[in-house]
Amino acid sequence: MKEMVSIITVNYNGWRDTCELIESFKQHETYPDYEFIIVDNASHGDDVEQLRNAYPDLKIIACDRNLGFAGGNNTGIRHASGEYLFFLNNDTLIKAPVLQTLVDCFCDKSVGGVSPLIRYSYLPNDVQYSGWEKLTPVTLKNPITGHSQYATRREIGVMHGAAMMIPRHIIQEIGLMPECYFLYYEEYDWSYNILDHKLRILYEPAAVVFHKEGTKQGLQMTPFRAYYMTRARVLFARRHTHGIGKALSCLYLTAVAMPFQILRKIKAGQWKSARAILSGTISGLTSSKNKALTQSS
Repeated sequence: MKEMVSIITVNYNGWRDTCELIESFKQHETYPDYEFIIVDNASHGDDVEQLRNAYPDLKIIACDRNLGFAGGNNTGIRHASGEYLFFLNNDTLIKAPVLQTLVDCFCDKSVGGVSPLIRYSYLPNDVQYSGWEKLTPVTLKNPITGHSQYATRREIGVMHGAAMMIPRHIIQEIGLMPECYFLYYEEYDWSYNILDHKLRILYEPAAVVFHKEGTKQGLQMTPFRAYYMTRARVLFARRHTHGIGKALSCLYLTAVAMPFQILRKIKAGQWKSARAILSGTISGLTSSKNKALTQSS
């Protein structure tokens, strides 16, 4: 008998995307035992009603406030029944079965997490994610590796938050997704926790997820995104660097990276983004490293 997979997705003002995700699994997935857990993060419109009308048999949890990426997923974990938990962004799709391939990765008991190959939905021949290594020391940048090894299963350093599977017993060992970030870097934090527990993370290219996020150029850097991205990076440095490395990393982020980014935004006339970077840096330095951050709806 196959062990159940719980697919957890967080919806925020995107019920149509969520419906397309569910329909893609109904059309393509062949795994015999899986469930969807949909967590609505206090959407402004009638998302919950739309989803419940479309899928009355699914687990749809309506939050009374926006709990952020981690808070929404953790809510899903508490309502999930599966032994394997597959965290998927609601703006993703599949075009072929993925669950069995990912579950098979855990036949090796040393594996604590796995992410599939992620392609752009609107540019399906282009690769968005083919495994990430751990961030560089001090500067906390993604090592530039390209996608030359996208067809090879291998051990990696960081899962992708848009699509990652973790067994329930591993979450019980490492803890829930950290809620102090609200947005960004949660998958880095969780991945580092997995590695700190002497477990391995795999990239599995035989399972493919398509992401509607955009193109190779990524998302537009709005003031909202600039604030939370900057805040998360500093907070991650405080949580996952140590000793002299922590001092150097925080110094680099505040004395080098922040002024450089602010000057770039000012030169481009993006004053709101410049202020957001400053505010995000300050918040990252002063916020609690463990306290959950939420927003009212």
